[in-house]
Amino acid sequence: MPPNAAMQSAAPAPGLDPVTVALVGAEFGWGSSGKLSAVLSVLRDRSTPPLRFVGMASGLGRPLLAEHAVDGWYDLPDDPRLLAPAVREFVRSQGVRAAVVVLDGAAAQALLAAGVPTVFVDSLPFLWSEGDRASLPLDATVYCAQKSVELPTECRAVLADARGLRWVEAVIARPRASAPERAVRRGAGRPYRKALISLGGLRAPNLVDPEHYPRLVVPAALEALAAHGIEEVHIAGNLPGDLAGRLVDSSTAPPRTTAGPLGHGAFLERLDACDVLLTSPGLTTLLEAGGLHVPTVCLPPQNLSQIFNGRYHSQALGAPLRVLWPKEVLAEDEVLALRAKGEDHALERIYGAIGAAARGDDRQDIGRALRDGVLDALRRSAGVDRWDALTTAVGTRGAAQVADALLDVLGPAGPSS
Repeated sequence: MPPNAAMQSAAPAPGLDPVTVALVGAEFGWGSSGKLSAVLSVLRDRSTPPLRFVGMASGLGRPLLAEHAVDGWYDLPDDPRLLAPAVREFVRSQGVRAAVVVLDGAAAQALLAAGVPTVFVDSLPFLWSEGDRASLPLDATVYCAQKSVELPTECRAVLADARGLRWVEAVIARPRASAPERAVRRGAGRPYRKALISLGGLRAPNLVDPEHYPRLVVPAALEALAAHGIEEVHIAGNLPGDLAGRLVDSSTAPPRTTAGPLGHGAFLERLDACDVLLTSPGLTTLLEAGGLHVPTVCLPPQNLSQIFNGRYHSQALGAPLRVLWPKEVLAEDEVLALRAKGEDHALERIYGAIGAAARGDDRQDIGRALRDGVLDALRRSAGVDRWDALTTAVGTRGAAQVADALLDVLGPAGPSS
């Protein structure tokens, strides 16, 4: 397992050998890496004992963590039969003493089997059912479940078996400005002139074609923003290649439209500077936007968790601020019924529906429906007074609480080998 994109780590304190901690984020979207970034920012100020970080997998999210000191990134085999021996060798060769894993259950289970004390961060505890039990590392040393607006009944029995369960608040970067300052800057009724579109989750496992969702959604969103008076918009996210640029029609998009991925710090700066965010409803993005009091409209969901996230967002803010798929594309209740068999069954239905819509003959009708849905949500957003309701409901200290969990596992001098 050769290191990939090695980066120099911070120098340890004189006379102290650093303790090596492994980092892993799920290969699904950028939310996992955003959480790791927030935790690393906290640990940067608390390195007692001094820490050395090495990363496994997380190929999608590595660019978001470039600002942090990570000694190197190591690829894992695609074949699940080879995962356990690869992790054992990684632990041995790197001298790993503990790990922080976000949402990658298989990696967490392999690290635990290799004898590594592991802090597992589960930002989607509301998602699980009995069909997901086997994929969750319920024996993690500390199982940090992020608080949610609701916890469906079917999730509770699963989480009750997490031996080291510890509920934490939202694992997000803490904003620099105070809440009153941010709220004043974003008073209700303020006209929108600058927008940000954020798309994540487009490189998820089992997703056949990552272009289907943006081909349906991005042109419709741009047309709605232009009709709403937006003058400037940036399209960010893990879109394939130059796809975003190819989806911009200068005759229907806002006059100053740009596209390109952003590192986590740069994304937060761009988010804080915009007047409105349109996002596929990944939970980390919604919570970060809420922490910054940014008006936010949820684009149609592209996976199972985003159905819940969009509903929770609208529920917390007291306004229907999410765009739904036309029912002929996707019926959410049908998808939710499938989750009893496990998340993968629901994802298969969602991905299939989006793919069929992107290939179908009624793409223009779907695009018009989505454009109208975005416009309606933008208009409704003018009546929202407080944009931090979802974030306030779950708190913002989760990154510090995960860092505390890791330091508890390490103890004064790190775990014994």
